[in-house]
Amino acid sequence: MNLIRAEAERLAARRFVQLMVALLALAFVVTAGTTIVGSHSPSPAELAAAQQQAADDRRSLELEYDRCLARQRGEHPRDNDDYLPSDCSEVDPARMDRLPVAADYLSGVFTFTRQAEPLLFFLVAFLVLFGFLVGASAIGADLNSGGVVNLLLWRPRRMTVLGTKLGTLLGAVLALSLLASAAYLVTFWLIAQLAGHPGPTNPAFWSGLGAIWGRGLVLVLLATAIGFAVATMGRHTSAALGAVAGYLVVWELGGRIVLEIVGAARPDQLMLTSYVWAWLTGQVELWDDSACTSLLSGYCDGLYTLTWRPALAVLLSLTGGLTLAAFALFRRRDLT
Repeated sequence: MNLIRAEAERLAARRFVQLMVALLALAFVVTAGTTIVGSHSPSPAELAAAQQQAADDRRSLELEYDRCLARQRGEHPRDNDDYLPSDCSEVDPARMDRLPVAADYLSGVFTFTRQAEPLLFFLVAFLVLFGFLVGASAIGADLNSGGVVNLLLWRPRRMTVLGTKLGTLLGAVLALSLLASAAYLVTFWLIAQLAGHPGPTNPAFWSGLGAIWGRGLVLVLLATAIGFAVATMGRHTSAALGAVAGYLVVWELGGRIVLEIVGAARPDQLMLTSYVWAWLTGQVELWDDSACTSLLSGYCDGLYTLTWRPALAVLLSLTGGLTLAAFALFRRRDLT
């Protein structure tokens, strides 16, 4: 317990951590302030007009579906100017992800249900960066300055010391992420109530938002552990930064170009960013250019889907492998 408390105090006292927390707060204030300035409470007339427009569009969707069904029954002649799919389920309003609502037609109004997800993605991206940098600096600075050696003189158990550092770091980042994201969402909910429009909320909306929130927190912890592991192996914070920069430039940019030139099948499956996005959103649709190269004519569907399950497996394997390698190297390394 003394070791955990000591690590928590050391982490809180780091100027870099304090700077990152200040930048997080600044980004939060700027985003909230910009939202307030660019929004206003809709008047009753604006709401009525938006509700009427949404009702008209929903009615149009229903009429299109009815025409499609009538055509299938032979009651509606085919019109070249009136496109209707062969499968009427494609235009069935009941099967659509969402129907038009009044919030879709409010101009200059912050609507929570429309913008909560993009705002949450922005927060998760910042927290991922925060976790990675703090995780790398927490161990990189100690290894570079000799702080770990001094700590081992007091507690001469390498695995215990390193494990406590990682555990304390993950706990602190998780606590900060929970507080920051909760305050973030509550603030924008209040902005929508006072200077915008909440929009239609239901259990499906909150469960979807909660799923993104939970997956985002997992991603933040994984990024923190990766930063910690790479900096441990490189014995410096800059090692983690260099590894990420090198990966992005060499593989995500250069490797992607080479794979496209040679016509490799599904190159996006070889990119870590694809799995990150698939995990965060639940699934992502990707396009395979090589799937249609052998066809001379006709329709070709090169779309394929990457879901969260393989994405999580890849992310956990990467994080676990790097962490195990870091602990194994730390156990045998000469720290003097």
